[in-house]
Amino acid sequence: MAVETFLTLIAFAFVAGGTPGPNTMMLFSSGVNFGFRNTVPHMFGIGIGFLLLVLGVGFGLGALLTTFPALYLVLKILGGSYLVYIAWRIARTDTLPEAKAGARPMTFLEAAAFQWVNPKAWVMLVTAMGIYTDPDHYADTVMLIFLAFAIATVPCVMAWAGFGSVLRAWLADPVRLKWFNITMALLLVASLWPMLR
Repeated sequence: MAVETFLTLIAFAFVAGGTPGPNTMMLFSSGVNFGFRNTVPHMFGIGIGFLLLVLGVGFGLGALLTTFPALYLVLKILGGSYLVYIAWRIARTDTLPEAKAGARPMTFLEAAAFQWVNPKAWVMLVTAMGIYTDPDHYADTVMLIFLAFAIATVPCVMAWAGFGSVLRAWLADPVRLKWFNITMALLLVASLWPMLR
């Protein structure tokens, strides 16, 4: 892969990973509701889960979805259902978690597992594999795609959780927090629209 192509791939990874979608909306909301430090396991879960998905799609699962489109429909339904559930949980929060017993951010394992049913992640990776892999050097180009997403994922997840944590003090007011969380829940559900068409 030429240097120019790899730089284009990194730009694609930053745009795909940094634009609003299920992960970014959940990280932003978690930053507001739980703070940056408590969102770190969620961030690591996204990073590790997504990078494992890169390898899975690159080395076979993408071809499986292309061969059996019904599996992709199942993936969309599972991912969409889980996102609606997460949105419902977010929308019901009207106080910061210190004041609410039992509230907690998404765990490492929950965030990692979510990547495997995240429709946006699958669309991004199937697209990247289709555009950037070279059949003559397939394994090498899959690993370059892995590297590009590894470079992009860390700053993207940190930025969204950081944006949320910066707004935490302003959103300590229960009325503001309630409307923020309702808005984030609606945006999270809306982020499904392009992927469910």
